[in-house]
Amino acid sequence: MDASPAAKKELGAGYLQSLARGLAVLVALGRPGGATLAGAARATGLPRATARRAVQTLERLGYVAADGPRFVLLPKVLELGYAHLSGRTFRAVVQPHLADLVARVHESASVAVLSGDDIVYLARVPTRRIMSVDITVGTRFPAYATAMGRVLLAGLPDEPQNGIVSPPLTSHTITSPAELRAAVRQAAADGYAVVDQELEEGVRSIAVPVHDRAGRVIAAVNVATHASRATPADLRADVLPALREAAARMEADLAYVLDPASPPPDRLPG
Repeated sequence: MDASPAAKKELGAGYLQSLARGLAVLVALGRPGGATLAGAARATGLPRATARRAVQTLERLGYVAADGPRFVLLPKVLELGYAHLSGRTFRAVVQPHLADLVARVHESASVAVLSGDDIVYLARVPTRRIMSVDITVGTRFPAYATAMGRVLLAGLPDEPQNGIVSPPLTSHTITSPAELRAAVRQAAADGYAVVDQELEEGVRSIAVPVHDRAGRVIAAVNVATHASRATPADLRADVLPALREAAARMEADLAYVLDPASPPPDRLPG
């Protein structure tokens, strides 16, 4: 039942009824397997038209996505804080694959999602510290200057990088809007991105996307190294195959977690 009218009457102008209804729909979609519009309306007690507007808004903001007739939460909800159980599930799935990847390439690896113009780290396995900042879960970097950001931007249906302000972070940073668009398009065409000392001097990174069952890009996984240990060509030749395998295993396990009808992990590719 929609409790917002009673709360509005009690709290007056201090109560945002539309926000309360939107959050109620978000919680309804957080159930295993998501929910249909009719299911979200029933769970919240809202008219179907109201639930539809809330879902459309959440979809536009990147918090939910359509999966057939149902709508499911995307990893971006982790930034809201309430969905910590979903966050632990996501990290629990990707973390072992990150650890295996690090054991193979002997460099740090991370998983991140897009949040506005930034990437946000969801999981990480470090080997040695190569940056001036300590990267942890929740660390944010500007997407335009990172390999993970490039593949995440490449996975969007439009070109939001047109409006991104990209001040130089190092002498290598791409700052021209045209060059950034070209780099993102190249990442889309190649299926990976390499960033050479654009975020911080001496740091090189290669990243590939992580897709959901419908083929949408929901996250990115990278390997980062110091420039003295690997050239961009080395990353493509020596790291990219292992990185792609790790991403494929993450996708297979995430599909199984989100869809119990999928084959069990011991029958998945790789």
